[in-house]
This record gives sequence, structure tokens and C-alpha cells, in this order.
Amino acid sequence: MSVVVTILLVVQVLSALAMIGLILIQQGKGADMGAAFGSGSSGSLFGASGSANFLSRTTGALAAVFFVSTLLLAYFGNVRPTGGTSVLEGAVVNTPVPAAAQQIPGNQPVVGGSDNSIPASAGSVPASSGAASQIPTK
Repeated sequence: MSVVVTILLVVQVLSALAMIGLILIQQGKGADMGAAFGSGSSGSLFGASGSANFLSRTTGALAAVFFVSTLLLAYFGNVRPTGGTSVLEGAVVNTPVPAAAQQIPGNQPVVGGSDNSIPASAGSVPASSGAASQIPTK
């Protein structure tokens, strides 16, 4: 999926740069009005009307590509993983109990890291066993 997102990003950046270039090349509507009253010549590489049609249609096509790639990037950015659990749910389950909470007098150590876990004295796993007393580190 990251390959698709990378390709979409490249397409979006290239279409944006091409649109910027084409928009800067085009003449404004006021340039044709001045040429009609004799203040200058309106000749260009593609002709007076051919450049407006070609450049404006190309700009429109690039704008459509830009918007489609933007919508697809927004969709792929909000797609949930198929695992069914969110990042926050995974963080709550794997959160270790701080050592300071285990050292408070009268507080019993907790097996596991979630709020609904069983105290070590009431559970079947003793607190001194290897799996229950180890705090996972990254």
C-alpha cells in the first residue's frame, strides 16, 4: 500500500508543478482586449485562439488529475488496518505497570498491564514467576 501512496504523491506533485507552469504561460483575458484595439500584436506560437484552447484544456486535465490524486491520498490516509484494533487499544493492553505503583505499601502488584487484570495474590500465577514479573521494554 505504501507503493501506491508514493506513486500518488509523485503524480500529485508533478501535476501541481505542470499546472503552475501552464497557468503562468497563459495570457490573461485582458491581453486579447488590448490587441483588439491596436495596442499590440496577439500572435503567439500556437496562434491567437489555438493557444487558449490547448493550454486551457491541458490545465483542466491536469487539475482533474490533481484533484483525483488528492482524493485518493485522503482515502488512503483514513483507511483502517484490517487487524480490527486501533493503535490506542494496543497501547492500553501493552502498558506496563510503573515500578513506583508497585512499591506503595499496601498496594498489591498487578499481573499484566490493563485495568481489569487480577492482583498477583489472587491469581494462579505467582508474582515471582518470570513472565509476570518482567516489564517489557522496547
